[in-house]
Amino acid sequence: MNSHTRRYIVSGPVGAIEALEDLPNLVADALPRGVVVIAHPHPLFAGTMDNKVVQTLARAFVQCGWRAVRFNFRGVGATEGTHDAGRGELLDLMAVIDHATRADPAAETPLALAGFSFGSFVVSHALAALGEKRAPQQLVMVGTAATRFEVAPVPQALHARTLVLHGEHDDTVPLADVMNWARPQTLPVTVIPGGAHFFHGQLPLLRSLVVRHLQSGANPHS
Repeated sequence: MNSHTRRYIVSGPVGAIEALEDLPNLVADALPRGVVVIAHPHPLFAGTMDNKVVQTLARAFVQCGWRAVRFNFRGVGATEGTHDAGRGELLDLMAVIDHATRADPAAETPLALAGFSFGSFVVSHALAALGEKRAPQQLVMVGTAATRFEVAPVPQALHARTLVLHGEHDDTVPLADVMNWARPQTLPVTVIPGGAHFFHGQLPLLRSLVVRHLQSGANPHS
């Protein structure tokens, strides 16, 4: 994606997990704001870490000074294993989070999470697995797969640092289903007018909305 991209392998629960890390352009001696781990859409429907929405999320975080890690779920690309309907994929995500946040053993690396479609479903369940002490400082959920999967609620303490984006005319996950998931939580949903599931022609807008959220100055401890 840029000159500061590296491909590597993470040791996962069923074998190798293929990952890419994109680094921000920083002035000398400056450190990244933290690391974001991004989860891709459904593996059985051509979802990979190279999906354009996933790449757009990575670009937005990198632009804002974050390290961006995206990876392939089990059975995709060079990642070993077979699709497990979200259960094993959560374990894959947790393995990548653990690897990404211990890059500097001397420091506690700030964490952000992002997911697209099926990836948002998996990310939602990672929140409970992480607990309060490891809760992400930023959370971005795009095209959240609330139609076919039981997406976990976002803890109230994370609402101020959460961005939920959805296309008005998403024909894969109808907006009404996402609203039915968000309404009991009183969790705001940002709707992209005319947007479909893959945001064709609207990826620059998607990126700008994520950047605006990350630069908004929301207190990660609120």
